[in-house]
Amino acid sequence: MHMPQLANVLDDLPIRGDVLELACGTGQWTRLISDRVRSLTALDAAPEMLSAARERMHGTATRFIEADAFSWEPDRQYDTIFFAFWLSHVPPVEMEAFWDLLRWTLAPGGRVVFLDDAPAKAGIEEAVAEAQVPTVRRRLADGSHHQAVKVLRDAADLASQLCDLEWEAQIEPVDQYHIAGVARPWTSA
Repeated sequence: MHMPQLANVLDDLPIRGDVLELACGTGQWTRLISDRVRSLTALDAAPEMLSAARERMHGTATRFIEADAFSWEPDRQYDTIFFAFWLSHVPPVEMEAFWDLLRWTLAPGGRVVFLDDAPAKAGIEEAVAEAQVPTVRRRLADGSHHQAVKVLRDAADLASQLCDLEWEAQIEPVDQYHIAGVARPWTSA
């Protein structure tokens, strides 16, 4: 399933209110959710990605923040935290702290909504065998090679892991290669 087909999945996801998008990248998902939210804040650690996202979102009231999601300290709470294809880049050792940050960043009754790759994607990724955490090697269009953390989580296993972290999560396959999830902290109504 390509980006246009995956974009249709957004229609069924509860992305609304004051929204924080983590790891917004070039803003392709930011653009798709912008017309259905009250306010939108987009965060990314890479200045070049934020530049592209700002250009894509020119003329909107989107707030941009340059920060590393693992060390960022939010200045407000949000009704929805959204991320697309970010959770698979969260190393296993960072999962608990990451979800604790999300819990603190959510307004009461808020939710985390995400799209990501499923384990079947392993068949088309180039794994780095010597890495200490699951890592893939990617070749970009310009010919350069880069390594990235890539933890492909099964929907049921991820839901169980989030339950252990005191989150209620509904995670479903979108297709063979992708999952969609909605999670709320146990303390939310």
